[in-house]
Parts: sequence; C-alpha cells; structure tokens
Amino acid sequence: MKRNLHPVMLLAIAVLVVSFSASCKKRSSVTNFKYNDTKWGGFEAHKYDGQATGPNLVLVQGGTVTQGVTEQDVTFEYNNIPRRVTVSSFYMDETEISNLHYREYVYWVTKQFPDFPEVIKNSLPDTLVWREELAFNEPYVQYYFRHPSYQNYPVVGVSWLQSTEFCKWRGDRVNEMILAENKYITPNTMGTGEDNFTSETYLSQQYTTGIKKGKKDYSPYAADPKMGRYVRMEDGVLLPDYRLPTEAEWEFAALGLVGNRVTGNEMITDRRIYPWDGTSLREPSSKEKWAQGKMLANYKRGRGDYAGIAGKLNDNSIITAPVYSFMPNDYGLYNMAGNVNEWVADVYRPNTYFDMEDLNPYRGNEYQVRDLDEDNYPLLDSLGRIRYRPVKDEEAVNRRNYKKGYVVDYLDGDSTSYVTYDYGKTTLVSDNARVYKGGSWADEAFWCSPGSRRYLEEDKSTCTIGFRCCMIRLGGDVDNETKGGNNFKKTKKQQKMNKTNRNMNKL
Repeated sequence: MKRNLHPVMLLAIAVLVVSFSASCKKRSSVTNFKYNDTKWGGFEAHKYDGQATGPNLVLVQGGTVTQGVTEQDVTFEYNNIPRRVTVSSFYMDETEISNLHYREYVYWVTKQFPDFPEVIKNSLPDTLVWREELAFNEPYVQYYFRHPSYQNYPVVGVSWLQSTEFCKWRGDRVNEMILAENKYITPNTMGTGEDNFTSETYLSQQYTTGIKKGKKDYSPYAADPKMGRYVRMEDGVLLPDYRLPTEAEWEFAALGLVGNRVTGNEMITDRRIYPWDGTSLREPSSKEKWAQGKMLANYKRGRGDYAGIAGKLNDNSIITAPVYSFMPNDYGLYNMAGNVNEWVADVYRPNTYFDMEDLNPYRGNEYQVRDLDEDNYPLLDSLGRIRYRPVKDEEAVNRRNYKKGYVVDYLDGDSTSYVTYDYGKTTLVSDNARVYKGGSWADEAFWCSPGSRRYLEEDKSTCTIGFRCCMIRLGGDVDNETKGGNNFKKTKKQQKMNKTNRNMNKL
C-alpha cells in the first residue's frame, strides 16, 4: 500500500504558517485605523498564506466540463444527457475510504457514545450485504470488514447516511488534531456524550474541555488577556468540513481532463469515456513494457468473468482490490472507475440534467438554521452537536434567490414543481434516493464511465458501494501561490498620475 494518510506533522506545520499573525501594526486602507492594536479598537487582520491540505486529500482544480454520457446510452434511460457546467475547485480523497479508516471511525463512536447503543449500531457497516440466495459468500460476511487481510480494501455495506456521518466525524477529528498540535486545546480522548469535541461547538465557544492558552486577544473588552481567546473562523486555523462530493464534482474529478489540456491554450484535445485516454480498459502502450496490456480498472468483463483464468488473472481481483490499486488519473485519484461504486451527495432525479444550474450543480438542498435558546445561544443535542432546524417558508418569503427551505423537489422538469416522489405509489424514486457513481468489481464496462449514474435509497447499502470524502477549496482556484484574477502592473502613465494625486493631497 502506498499510504493511508498524509503525515499529520506536515499538516500541523502548514497550519502554523497559515495561522501566523502579522507582528506589525498595519493600517486599514479605508479608515487608516491600526489593525491588531488594543488602543485602536482591537480589530484583527492576520496574514494568511492559503488553505492547508487535509490528510489524504488532493487538490482538484475546477473548470468547465461536459457532464453526462457523451457516448451511446446503451441503457436507453435518457437520464444523463450531456450538459456543459463549471465546477469550482475542491479537494478530494485520493482513494476510497478503506476498512481500516472506517474501523477507526467505529472505534471512536463506540468510545465516545457508550451510553447510546443505537448510535453505535447505526455506525456499523452491514456485512450481510455479501449474502446471495444462490452463492456461498459467508467468508466475506465474517472476514471482509475486520480481518487485517482486507484492512486496505474499500469499505462496503455502508449507506449514504453512514457515509455522511463519517465525513462529519472526520472533520471534527482533523480540526481537533490541528488545535491540539498548536496547543490551543488538550486532546479529549476520554470525552463521551456531550463532552466530545466538534468544530462547531468549539467555534461557538460551547466546548470547554481541555481549553489551554488561546490566541492573543486584542479586544479592549477581553476578559482575560493573558489567557487569550478561542480560535475563530477568521483566523484561518481550522479546515472546512469534510463531506461527500456532489455528482458534478465526482464526475469532474473522475474525468481528469486536466491531463488533456493543450499547454498554453484553453483547449482540451480529446473527450474521455473513462478516467484515462482511449476507448479500452487496458493500457494500450507504455514506455514500461510491464504496463502494456494491463487492466486499468477492476470490473466484470462479462457473465461469470470477474477476473479471468487462474494463472493469468486480468485485474488480479475477483471482488474488490486495495485502495491504491491500478493507475491513478491525472489528478492523482485512484479507482475512479471500477473497484467500488461511490456515494455522492445528490438526490436522484432523471430530469436533473435538464434543470440543474450551470455552476456547481446540485440537487438536495434542505436549508437549515441553528436552533437557539432564549438567549440566542446554540442548543446542543445529547451527542454534543449543535442542533439545527429546517428553514421555514415564511423565513424565506422575502428572498429573491430562494423561496423555500426544502428545495429538493424544485422544478423537477416542470414549472410548477407539483410532482411528488412517493416511493411505491407514484414512482420508484423518492426524495431519499441518492445518486451513486462509477463502476464496481461487479459491473460491466459501461458503468466505468464517469457519466453513468444510478440511485439507491439513502438508508440502503450493497457489497459494491463505498465512498470517499471531499472538501471545498477556499480562495484562489489554482493554488496558494496563485491569486484569483489576472493582475497587471501599473503603466508608467498610471504611476505618474498617482504620484501627481498624492502631491496634490499634500497641498
């Protein structure tokens, strides 16, 4: 295996750089007030060198892409017609979440919530997904998730709901590590129930366990200047939330068209059917002779053929393969075709490609706000998380960009949005049907195309569906060194005019 996680020390060092505060008293360009100065009101402005890369993530630079199937739709479902969209830059796991990663999550849930057996039960993958009425797969039921032979294989048997919970937990643990490495808190490894750390409770100052000396507080109203203050969002120390990718993000990342760009030109040489060039699932040619003819994905060639003949297995995997198997695409992402299908965040609709926005398309918004007490403090649930409530329609009535809190059914191919999705009554699709993408070890070649899409109820799982996490890219879309926009130096004429204006102001 290549690795499971990037070294945490690299992240800690990056965060130290990011959180570095300017020592000099810079002035505001609009008021001329000094920043970071108690005598001048204490407003803070810190140097920020860009977003640090979280463990196991790689940057996927966004751009324009034709989403959907660009070749013949052999299933004749007509639910993934080509549509040109733009996707913002984001970070994505370079591999699927493995059994080892998920066992770490189950361990923490078991340790943190010993008094909530239902929470522990809901975190466990369904190992019975391996059973078939007319097949003998009981060894996989017993061994696949827990035996070390499979620890670096992708986790399966997890529902969309479980995948979402994993993402939330992961974001909290990573941010807890960042604060601990910077000595703002003591890791609360014994915390249970309401006493467990979450990023939100810390930022809202609802988390009080193991708080150490914080950042310097320049406010003239600081309660304890020596103790300092909690880290804030404005400090840029904490990372954004981990989450499931949207369908558009996943498909964009899988295609990896960055490798088909003509150097120096806004041009793509060829469209891609798969996450690599060409129309074959084998490596056509290579400078390395050992690579020529090798399978590029873990898939099913045809009925009864999952891996070829003994002594000459074509993909070396009858079921799943380790997460670092096969050749990564041009973003450095492994197994974006084959191995396991992957959950994405979207609610499934056959008409999504007709209705969706052309920038960061997504269906599944259920807008929420924090649940506050009478003193406007966030309320916590029994698990120590901040409670949310749905946005009421009357709260959005005066808005122009949205009119309802629940917009999963918005448009749905018609102008009135009166179509109801009631499973088993009006359609086989419900509001809880979630999209999953990519091919798996049990799928034939068609499904290895990033444009293919299927759906399953969010509380269901199979032996072929896994997931990976992603994170928004904040700030510039390229990297931390390249700022957004095109910047030009001032011309000599502009420099002369500015000098003249400055001299006039002195009069």
